[in-house]
Amino acid sequence: MEADLHPEVLFADDHLLVIAKPAGLLSLPDGWNPGLPHARSVLEPAWGRLWVVHRLDKATSGVMLLARTAEAHRALNAQFAAREIRKTYHAIVFGVPEWQQRMVNLRLSPNRGRRKRTVVDRRGQEARTVLRVLRRFGAFSLMEAVPHTGRRHQVRVHLFAAGFSIVNDPLYGEATDDHPLPIHRLALHARRLEFRHPVTGEPLALTAPHPPDFAAALENLEAYGDLYESSGRR
Repeated sequence: MEADLHPEVLFADDHLLVIAKPAGLLSLPDGWNPGLPHARSVLEPAWGRLWVVHRLDKATSGVMLLARTAEAHRALNAQFAAREIRKTYHAIVFGVPEWQQRMVNLRLSPNRGRRKRTVVDRRGQEARTVLRVLRRFGAFSLMEAVPHTGRRHQVRVHLFAAGFSIVNDPLYGEATDDHPLPIHRLALHARRLEFRHPVTGEPLALTAPHPPDFAAALENLEAYGDLYESSGRR
């Protein structure tokens, strides 16, 4: 097991385990190769039986919530179903928006075509995401995305539909290293998760620090961002 696939524990008690998932670690077992490392296989030797409450894409880093009992799992699933859990993502994107904040309200349909992409579809499922610009760096921006629904690849598709694809996104943009940033995976990070404790009802808010590659990309942009020419994206 590679050391960098071991998650940082952000919070733990008898009912919950909240981790900062590293990019490269699967949330769930791979259907084709179940021997690949995933969250439970890495964590259960130390923490015992775990239930995955929600998933992050393999290339996405950040806050991930697991339950330590079946009862906690059911209670947390109910919060997700009722849209009571707030998720906040950070993304480094190509382009510089003229606006500061925008609601993207575009219906989505998953698993379309050979590549199983999620697509904008007026007959699809309701999907809403609030986008906010945190920083502008020449040809790039740091964006905050808060999805109000939980569709597959929602943040990635809504950013792409708004004209600002995430750096290194192989499905919704340009998966290329033809850029100056020292990050070589999807530049998406699950920054913060807010929910109620499934037993006590206490409000909890857990934040995952930017991992080294994401932080290095931001440091590069802080130092050199104004020197990068516009990419021509909206």
